[in-house]
Amino acid sequence: MTTALISHPACSRHDMGRFHPERPARLGAVNDALIEAGIADLLMHCQAPRVTRQQLERVHDKAYIDYLESHAPLAGNWELDHETIMNPFTLEAARRAAGAVVHGVELVMSGRADNAFCNIRPPGHHAEHDLGMGFCFFNNVAVGAAHALQQEQIRKVLIVDFDLHHGNGTEEIFQDSPQVIICSSFQHPNYPDKPFARDSQRIINVTLQAGEGSIDFRNRVADSWFPAIESHQPDLFLISAGFDAHGNDPLSELRLTAEDYYWITGRLVELADRHAQGRIVSCLEGGYDLKALGLSAAAHIRALMKL
Repeated sequence: MTTALISHPACSRHDMGRFHPERPARLGAVNDALIEAGIADLLMHCQAPRVTRQQLERVHDKAYIDYLESHAPLAGNWELDHETIMNPFTLEAARRAAGAVVHGVELVMSGRADNAFCNIRPPGHHAEHDLGMGFCFFNNVAVGAAHALQQEQIRKVLIVDFDLHHGNGTEEIFQDSPQVIICSSFQHPNYPDKPFARDSQRIINVTLQAGEGSIDFRNRVADSWFPAIESHQPDLFLISAGFDAHGNDPLSELRLTAEDYYWITGRLVELADRHAQGRIVSCLEGGYDLKALGLSAAAHIRALMKL
């Protein structure tokens, strides 16, 4: 069993300010937890390439990409909005983050890895076709999904998103794409407080209320996601792995645990083995308590490794 860990030093240089929750230390927290868990040396470590313009344009508006590139600062900061901020290293970090997911897709499609986890930032699932927001500039998982659909053997892609917040960008980009199935869970109401699909056969949203925890999450996911996945039989699984629904996360009013992330990942591995030749590419989204993030990400990766 080969699990790739994909990252790049540039992802730690993107910095939105001393008190911003989406901070460079998040990546180190994941790496430290993997060392502490004794699994860091068992992973195939890969450096993320830079995403290409063509790969970005499959999901993002050309004018939006131009806008980001033209406003990327050479010094100081520039605000896309009050919480989505660029420093001189942000654009390179965003290109490497999206490139990591593309590389993960190529690794699992070629058989060089069974699955992959992209330890990357900035996150991506809030970025829409022509709008960045919520700490996100490029939609990393969407770029990976669009790249996968260029492969002849991929007919359907599944995107699973268990972040605390709804992946509005991913849904907006693929809302009219019959080849993409989206299964997500998130606290509602919560950021970004935008309309989302209800009663869809292809976009399955599980809304969780403040105070709900493991039993609620597991039961609702099992009842809604798993039948949909079995029905659609996707050829590749992509995961927006946000760990901010953990009970210790400062942004969370849910009560998930690291064991919940191990459980859901293990179930997805079983389904991917059955329908997608085990092919899974996961990418980091949220998670802002460093200890909880590290423990949750390590549990997620252990499940990918079948440990």
